[in-house]
Amino acid sequence: MLASASPARLSVLRAAGVEPSVRVSSVDEDAVAAALPPGTGPTEVVAALARAKAVDVAGGLSTHPHGPGMPEDAVVVGCDSMLHIDGRLQGKPHTVEAARARWTTMAGRSGDLLTGHAVLRIADGRVVAEAEGVCSTTVRFGTPSPPELEAYLASREPLEVAGAFTLDGLGGWFVDGLEGDPSSVIGIGLPLVRALLREVGLDVAQVWSGNVG
Repeated sequence: MLASASPARLSVLRAAGVEPSVRVSSVDEDAVAAALPPGTGPTEVVAALARAKAVDVAGGLSTHPHGPGMPEDAVVVGCDSMLHIDGRLQGKPHTVEAARARWTTMAGRSGDLLTGHAVLRIADGRVVAEAEGVCSTTVRFGTPSPPELEAYLASREPLEVAGAFTLDGLGGWFVDGLEGDPSSVIGIGLPLVRALLREVGLDVAQVWSGNVG
C-alpha cells in the first residue's frame, strides 16, 4: 500500500511489477517538521516525515466499512523527498515566484535529493514490524535559458514537487546528471524499499506475487 498521492511514485512501482493500493495521508508536513527537536539533521527530517505518513495511513485503514481496523496482511510504504542544497532543505515551492527563485540559485550547481521511506508490515490486523531509511542522490542541474525557465514555470510542473524539479517529466531536460539511484529522484527508491522490506521479513518476490497488500 502506497501512502502517497504522487503519480510518479505509483508509476515507478507499476513499472517495477507492483500494483499497490493508494491511501493518501492527512499529515501536516510543516507541523511534523516543526515539532522535531532543534538541530535535527536533514536525513532525520525526511525519515520522520515518511514515517508520519505511513503511521497515519496505517492508523486509518479499515477492514469494515463502518468500523476501525486494519487489513489482515499488508505493507504500508510512506515516502518523503526534499532537496538539500546550500545547507537547507527544500520541499515543494507551491508558487511560481518561489520556484523561479530556487532555479535562479540552483541552476548549474549540484544538490542532494534526500528520499526517506518508512515501511510498516501489518499482520493479523496490527503493525508487527517497521523499518525506515533515507537515501541520497546528487543531482547536477543544468542552466535553462530564461525563455526555457519561464516556459517550465508556466507548465506549473515544478510547483508541487520537491526541489522544484522532476526527472521523469519536463524537468528532465534540465538535469545534467545523477550520482546515485534514479528511482529515488522520481520519488521512491527501489533499492532502499527492497532493503526495508527485508528488515520487516519480506522480499520483493512476495510483493510481486501479491501475497501482501
